[in-house]
Amino acid sequence: MNTNISFKNINKLAIPALIAGIAEPVLSITDTAIIGNIDVNATESLAAVGIVGAFISMLVWVFGQIRSAISSIVSQYVGANKINEVKSLPAQAIAIVVLGSLLILGISYLFSREIFAFYNASGEILEYCITYFNIRIFGFPFSLFVFAIFGIFRGLQNTFYPMIIAITGALLNIVLDIILVYGIEGYFPAMNIEGAAYASVIAQISMAIMSLVLLMKKTKISLKLSLPFHAEIPRLLGMIGNLFIRTIALNTALYFATSYATSYGKEYIAAYTIGLNLWLLGAFSIDGYSSAGNILSGKLLGAKDYKTLLKLSNKLIIYGFGTGVVMALIGFAFYEPIGRIFTKDPLVLDQFYMTFWLVLAMQPICGITYILDGMFKGMGEMKFLRNLLIASTGLVFIPSLLFFDSLDLKLYAIWITFVLWMVIRGLPIFIKFRSKFIPLAENS
Repeated sequence: MNTNISFKNINKLAIPALIAGIAEPVLSITDTAIIGNIDVNATESLAAVGIVGAFISMLVWVFGQIRSAISSIVSQYVGANKINEVKSLPAQAIAIVVLGSLLILGISYLFSREIFAFYNASGEILEYCITYFNIRIFGFPFSLFVFAIFGIFRGLQNTFYPMIIAITGALLNIVLDIILVYGIEGYFPAMNIEGAAYASVIAQISMAIMSLVLLMKKTKISLKLSLPFHAEIPRLLGMIGNLFIRTIALNTALYFATSYATSYGKEYIAAYTIGLNLWLLGAFSIDGYSSAGNILSGKLLGAKDYKTLLKLSNKLIIYGFGTGVVMALIGFAFYEPIGRIFTKDPLVLDQFYMTFWLVLAMQPICGITYILDGMFKGMGEMKFLRNLLIASTGLVFIPSLLFFDSLDLKLYAIWITFVLWMVIRGLPIFIKFRSKFIPLAENS
């Protein structure tokens, strides 16, 4: 089975995946921009949205790794032309992850005060965190359900339907944000930060319903749960377990960054919140090509087409780097207007403008790292990715942050550390990939 890796075919997968990928940061950025411009305690509310957003992102990334695990296995079966042998796996995988998400929802809801006090939130910011989180967390199981179905579509080499679902959810969230946060005079009272939380939950439920309908109508994959467990369940759980540990390491880095930014003061955490959301927007924009790499590398590995796999990596690295450069140039071109979208507070803007250039400068580095990361996920190399992220977080991120913080660099300390972290995450993957697949391609 020949796999087409032309620019046209890669973009056929990448562009819908890119649009789908930016839906999640768009949801967060919408909350950030709208909350940052409310009339009552905007800076405190913006800080709370940033802290809660970091924690919820951690939960979604940790448990949302089912998307990559399902996509990897399904795409390898597609490459081996054995798709009928894996049809019962998705329903079993989704049932496992949704049950787990309900348990996490219950525990985190009960201990929300303790969780955000651990993030150094206090006083009014802590109360806003609890208010916002105790509503938004109810969208968590629906987000994981959507992630799992996106994994099925990706494994089937389809990124179009996830794009439609994501666009609809993002647009719905924006409309609901405006209505619920600001209110409609004479008809509907302004709900401020609570309105943003309700808007996100409603959008997530709507996306889950759309995902279910499209999966049932557009694929032959059934979500009817049946026993015994599929033979791939142990491998799937192993992948999820490795990605789970990996994502814990990733979010340990985010926890330290958010915690330190919070400790510097409300202007610093608000500025960091804006920078973090824009960094994530860049990451998810590059995710289009990363997703194409995830999808195609799994298929090529299943078909044992190592020459094409090597060519794919060369192309995608160029595309990822180029996308990062474009993102950086756009950011520099609209440097000051971007900040004013999110807040009018001059103290917050001062902190944001001082360090935003670092967020932009690392975009090309991020592009290469995310491409290689996505390809390794598609090939099922979860154990290597797990060990790499544990090492890069424990040996590079945390020591670097402690060192630069000791120099009183504040937000500079955080973003310089992120740059170093991204470099050390990408370089070992590049070396391992080339050393493994160049000989295989030459001998095939």
